[in-house]
Amino acid sequence: MKRILILGCLLLATAWSHAQTFTLKSKDVGGQATNKQVFNGFGCTGENVSPQLSWENAPADTKSFAITMYDPDAPTGSGFWHWVVFNLPANTTELKTGAGDAAKGLLPPGAIQSVTDFGQPGYGGPCPPQGHGLHTYLITVYALKTPVLQGLDKTTMPALVGFNIHFNTLAKASIVMYYQR
Repeated sequence: MKRILILGCLLLATAWSHAQTFTLKSKDVGGQATNKQVFNGFGCTGENVSPQLSWENAPADTKSFAITMYDPDAPTGSGFWHWVVFNLPANTTELKTGAGDAAKGLLPPGAIQSVTDFGQPGYGGPCPPQGHGLHTYLITVYALKTPVLQGLDKTTMPALVGFNIHFNTLAKASIVMYYQR
């Protein structure tokens, strides 16, 4: 009887821990990027609209969030940063479709979109070289242990933002989309 009780407790604890997984979701993104997310420039003719994102079950001690979109398949030797957002308040659990366009004002106060590898702040959608094959676009939300990433602004290069995110990450969750042309 004691063994059954212990086994039952272990199963409950396992089920509870799985139910509390930090998770990122999107109503806009499935496995493939659509023309809505694709960049408009460099030979691409998409709408360049950032996807809706929502997340749940962040660690209780989360003080802020950051979001990145990165293409590790870009032929640069270092990948390509398509979107970098940080200093999202800890009570944020969603970004609406189009939040990557600063002119729309859809980000919470204090949030910063820094420069991407396109050379400007904000969302820059997929646009791999013609005929280069399928590219991976990794969208990640980071739960951070600090309320703000100090000393960074919209002109900060993605690698420096990534360095600061790395050393302040409590947990992270990702979704992947693919695109080729």
